[in-house]
Amino acid sequence: MREWHKFLLILLLFLICYFFPLGILGFNGPMFEALALVQWYAREHVLLCLVPAFFIAGGISVFLSRESVIRYLGPDAPKPVAYGIASVSGTILAVCSCTILPLFSGIHKRGAGLGPATAFLYSGPAINILAIIMTARILGWELGIARALGAVVFSILIGILMQLIFKKEESRSPEKKGFVVTGDTLDGRSLQKNILYFLAMIAILVFANWGAPQPGDQGLWAHIFQLKWAFTAGFMALLGYMIVRWFKKAELAEWTLSSWGFAKQILPLLFLGVLFAGILLGRSGQQGLIPHDFIEGLVGGNSLLSNIFASVIGAFMYFATLTEVPILEGLIGAGMGKGPALALLLAGPALSLPNMLVIRGVIGTRKTLVYVGLVIIMATASGMIYGGMF
Repeated sequence: MREWHKFLLILLLFLICYFFPLGILGFNGPMFEALALVQWYAREHVLLCLVPAFFIAGGISVFLSRESVIRYLGPDAPKPVAYGIASVSGTILAVCSCTILPLFSGIHKRGAGLGPATAFLYSGPAINILAIIMTARILGWELGIARALGAVVFSILIGILMQLIFKKEESRSPEKKGFVVTGDTLDGRSLQKNILYFLAMIAILVFANWGAPQPGDQGLWAHIFQLKWAFTAGFMALLGYMIVRWFKKAELAEWTLSSWGFAKQILPLLFLGVLFAGILLGRSGQQGLIPHDFIEGLVGGNSLLSNIFASVIGAFMYFATLTEVPILEGLIGAGMGKGPALALLLAGPALSLPNMLVIRGVIGTRKTLVYVGLVIIMATASGMIYGGMF
C-alpha cells in the first residue's frame, strides 16, 4: 500500500470516528462505551495534541543531532550535566518503552555511563510534554504535576542507584570512548535557530491545549486561557517565518515524511488502545466488561497492596505512547485510588515485558532485575505518599 493510500485510510477512519452519530446505533453496553470513548478522544485530543506532537517528534528525528545529545551523557561529561539532560530528555521525546531502546543501547555502547544511560532509559518514555498536558488536562493538574516531578526525580535516583550498586563492575569494564562532535550548525543553521524552531513548536502545543481555569479564577492562568488562541496564532506565524526563511524544501519534505512516520506508527495503536480501554473499562461513570467493584477491590483506596499491584501490572503491560491516559481514566472512573493511579503512571509507560527482554540483552540479567525492581519499589512508595496527601 502506498503512503498516500495509508494517509487517506487513516484520515477516513479519523473522520468516521469524529463525525459518526452514535445515537443511531440503538444499543448500549461495552461496545457502545468503546465507540463513545474513541469519538471523544478523536474530538478532544487528536488535532490539538497529537498532530503538533508528531511534527515535534519528526523535527527531533531529522534536525536534532543524536551524537551531539549523546556526548553530554558520556563518561567525560560533568555529572550534573549528564543526569540533568538524561532526566529531562522525556520532555521532548515522544517515545514509548520500546522506541527508547535503540537510543538507550546506542548511548550505553558508545560511551555513556550506566547511571546516565539508565536515567535516560527511564525518563524517555516516562514523561514528555504531550503526556504532561494530557495527564493534567484529562486526569487533573495534581496528577499531571506529580507525574512530571516523579519522572524527573525517579530518573535521577534510579541512575545514581544503578551507578552505585554496580560501581565496581562498571569500573572493571573497558574504557569507552565518547563522541567527538564539532561545530554548532546543522545544514547552515546555527544551534540557536534550531532551538528557537523547537521552542516555537512546543509553545504551539502548550498554548493550544491550555486548560480552562477553575470557576471564579481570575489569576494568570485564566488570563492566559483567554488569550490562548492569540498566543497559538503568534507562535504559528513565527514558525511559518522560520520555515520559509531558514529551511530548504528538501529538509521540509524530510521533516514531513518523518512526522508522518510517527503518525502512522502511533495513531493506529493509540486508537486501538482507546477502543480496548472502552470495552474493558467503559467511560468515566459508565461500566465496561470489567465490573467496577472488582477493580475497586484491587486498586481502590491507598493500601500497600493496591499500590504494589498497580506498579507490577503497569510494569509488565505495554502502553503505546499516550494510551496510558485513557486507560487510566477508565480505571479511575471505575474506582481506582489516586495513589495507585500515580504508581501505574510512573511504572507503566517506562517498562513493559518486551522492554525488559531487550534491556537484558544490553546490560545483562542482574542489572535489568535491579532496574525493574527500583522502578516498582519507587513507584509503589510514590503512590503511597501521593495517595496519603490527596
